[in-house]
Amino acid sequence: MSEDILLLDTDTEIALRRTVRDLLEANCGPGTVAGVYDGDRTLTTRLWKALAGDLELAGLLVPEERGGAGGCARDAAVVLEELGRFVAPVPFLTSSVIAATVLLAGDSELVGQLAAGEVTAALLAPFTAASASGVPSFWKDADGRLSGRVSSVAGVLDADVLLAAVETDTGTEIHAISAAAASVTPVISLDMTRQLADIVVESVPGRVVVPACSGVAALQAGLTIGAALLASEQAGVAAWCLETAVDYLKLRRQFGRVVGGFQALKHRLADLYVEVETAAATARYAAAAIAAADPDVGIGTAVAAAYCADVAVTAAEEAVQLHGGIGMTWEYPVHLYLKRAKADQLGLGSPGRHRSALAELIDLRLGGN
Repeated sequence: MSEDILLLDTDTEIALRRTVRDLLEANCGPGTVAGVYDGDRTLTTRLWKALAGDLELAGLLVPEERGGAGGCARDAAVVLEELGRFVAPVPFLTSSVIAATVLLAGDSELVGQLAAGEVTAALLAPFTAASASGVPSFWKDADGRLSGRVSSVAGVLDADVLLAAVETDTGTEIHAISAAAASVTPVISLDMTRQLADIVVESVPGRVVVPACSGVAALQAGLTIGAALLASEQAGVAAWCLETAVDYLKLRRQFGRVVGGFQALKHRLADLYVEVETAAATARYAAAAIAAADPDVGIGTAVAAAYCADVAVTAAEEAVQLHGGIGMTWEYPVHLYLKRAKADQLGLGSPGRHRSALAELIDLRLGGN
């Protein structure tokens, strides 16, 4: 670990966290989020307008000279941690982090439009993709029109523009196509606050937004920062689950005493606290490493992605159990967090995939020389 990387929030990050949390507390209550599971997506539209327009977070990672806010991965990690705390159904990760990073490798005016909140974008890759090799290629006919298909894509239902990888003789180009020109089939997803969709593109016009010489690197950069910052969202999910469980156990009484006073539950909460705090630290280190262009980016991302995914699921499962009977009900919001945690566990690479990547990075060999 680099000694120059600090994990504590700066004053600017503290202010950003407070601003985002205030907005979410006022507009993203659990009851409203649950409506997404019934097909009501008005919250997404309203909330994204506030985040992207009023707070100008759509272009947080876009440099000022290209129309953005000029923020860094640490800033985006703060935003995602708060979005995780509220399981907010907005396309910040898919559009403002992954798609924006891919687009920054080119000189398209689409970057400025995304930064201004005028459009949202989504990369046409399965949500489980962890590397550029997992992004399917579309093909281009003699007239330059694109065709192809991909399943289980996140962020498409909220996107105006879709980014497709196209193999050419000189490399991998990234093309932008209109979402309206594609056939988008929503699929029933475990986490409907980040609903997936299957995409079919048939002879659709596109325009090159990242040249062939930069396409693979752009895809890898987008997926790497996506995986690193998804860990911050997972840390936010885990923190909410722990805090909510503790608050509930301070109030719930059984056998004439507060349930939180039982030693066995104290031990469970103490163990969970250690895991949640560790998750927050690993997630922040990964984001800080990216922001500082530190050589440990690969290691930091692999550690955070592998560890935070499992901790978020553990924290959500513990929250369900520690809430007893109400934890199993639809009306209580814990199920929203369990679904987000389980879906995110496979997002942008499973924990096992990232552990394997970590083993390669640190040259760990098992069963021989």
